[in-house]
Amino acid sequence: MWILVIVAAIFEVGWATGLKHASSPIEWALTAIGIVVSFTLLVRAATTLPTSTVYAVFVALGTVGTVFVDIFIFHAPFNISMLFFLALLLVGVLGLKLVTGKQDEERRQEG
Repeated sequence: MWILVIVAAIFEVGWATGLKHASSPIEWALTAIGIVVSFTLLVRAATTLPTSTVYAVFVALGTVGTVFVDIFIFHAPFNISMLFFLALLLVGVLGLKLVTGKQDEERRQEG
């Protein structure tokens, strides 16, 4: 199910970028489709995985992906502070996933 979260985050990068850069009806339609697909996959993943962790991973991956698209495709300015805070975000989300995974494992062993 985590693959759904990753794919949802990829679509999030697409629609977030579309919100900023879309200028034609087709681009706006693709942005809307991206929103629908992204949140549909997110909801499906959250039905079987811990919702708070799913959402945190989704947002983190979407944020990092959107920043990278802005930097590498649209040539947005980049500085070392940005890299530090993106790394901090990813470390926090990975830590949350690890802790949540251990709690799920403990619950399964108890039940």
